[in-house]
Amino acid sequence: MEKVNVAEKFKMFTDHWNPRIVGELNGQQVKFAKLKGEFIWHAHENEDEMFYIIKGMLKIEFRDKMIELNENEFFIVPRGVEHKPIAEEEVHVMLFEPASTEHTGKEEHEFTNNNQEHI
Repeated sequence: MEKVNVAEKFKMFTDHWNPRIVGELNGQQVKFAKLKGEFIWHAHENEDEMFYIIKGMLKIEFRDKMIELNENEFFIVPRGVEHKPIAEEEVHVMLFEPASTEHTGKEEHEFTNNNQEHI
């Protein structure tokens, strides 16, 4: 059991769209990621995914709408819902999702990383 200093963990990496696992509980993983630019359209067939904004503003585009998330706001993307995150400026985000979640769902892309590092 160790406490986690959020700011210190975010200082440990600089790349974008490559989540790091910072904790696990009850089959769920807590991940930190830095986002910048556009991700790809994807869905997670069997898992919900929570985005909690630590720093910055994130847009999540859906086929029928777009939402904006600001610091200290979160949104849960329901399983099976296609979405595309967009970060015009760098965003620091905490993700909360089942350990079985594939990074880009069934989509293969240069961003895909299903072997994420624990920090």
